[in-house]
Amino acid sequence: MIQRFQLDPDYTISRVIKGGWQLAEGHSERGTQDPLGDMRAFAELGIDTFDCADIYTGVEALIGKFLAENRASGDPLPVKVHSKYVPDYDQLGSLRRGDVERIVDRSLRRLGQDRLDMVQFHWWNTEIPGYLEAAGWLQDLKQAGKIDRLSLTNFNRQITAEIIESGVSLTTTQVQYSLLDTRPEKGLVELCEAHELHLLCYGTLAGGFLSDRWLGVTETQAELSLLENRSLVKYRLMIEEAGGWDLFQSLLQTLRAIADHHEVSIASVACRWVLEQPRVAAVIIGARNRTHLHRYAELFRFSLQKQDLEQLNRAKQQMNVPPGDVFDLERDKSGPHGRIMKYNLNKN
Repeated sequence: MIQRFQLDPDYTISRVIKGGWQLAEGHSERGTQDPLGDMRAFAELGIDTFDCADIYTGVEALIGKFLAENRASGDPLPVKVHSKYVPDYDQLGSLRRGDVERIVDRSLRRLGQDRLDMVQFHWWNTEIPGYLEAAGWLQDLKQAGKIDRLSLTNFNRQITAEIIESGVSLTTTQVQYSLLDTRPEKGLVELCEAHELHLLCYGTLAGGFLSDRWLGVTETQAELSLLENRSLVKYRLMIEEAGGWDLFQSLLQTLRAIADHHEVSIASVACRWVLEQPRVAAVIIGARNRTHLHRYAELFRFSLQKQDLEQLNRAKQQMNVPPGDVFDLERDKSGPHGRIMKYNLNKN
């Protein structure tokens, strides 16, 4: 049974969201042979909230095909799709209202929807002005009926507060949050509490690193796997920010001991920890296919006990919290986190 979360009286989502980044063209050498069948399998289990973005190449159109098949099935599943609006880096500072509406209209066409369930707004560089205006234009499109709910993704506490204070009505904010990356605890969680916002969390498994697969793997062996997909490169950097490979292995050992007690996987314990944090509505799981689908229901068959949380807290205290606020590291185009980003995908 997949638990559900009521974001407001009229909007409920699954507490596990199917991520779409891993389905984007060029993300991974290993794709999926039956993406539409995979989506149906997730929705049938109860994971009926999907995450995607305008810049995830091919993914909105793929989900749109599934939605069309779902509507034509005679017994459609109640699927919700959360997309994003991510203006190209080169457009920041020169965007016009029409540019924003054009991309939103394109998402509507790709998904085959009359109104987008949720649009999550991102801005690559907050030192370049214009994000308040863009957020306001998205709100205008919401009022015009093209967007149902408006949210943010990858904004720190300061900019989130600015957008709220500008009068934009938000439902959630999507951020990276895991045992390796607790930057949301530097003030964003408290802000969300004050304004009744909830967190949708990605990176809870650190691209798969927080799993049994990596327990006991040497650093040299890990480096050979980094060519598999961009997620591994991204989250390998986060392991270094947290203190390095040896501390990461120590965390996995702690997770394995707790997992043994509950007869579950390391991944389930890591995800469960995030789900139990304040203001967290759901975790986003970047699964390419249905291979491990049966494991997601495992998340809701146990809860972390006091001694589990104490063990995890001790492990956390040994690690570094990545510097800066949410996504501050990634905003530096010249730094290791920023150099692996792709910034201008909409113009293609």
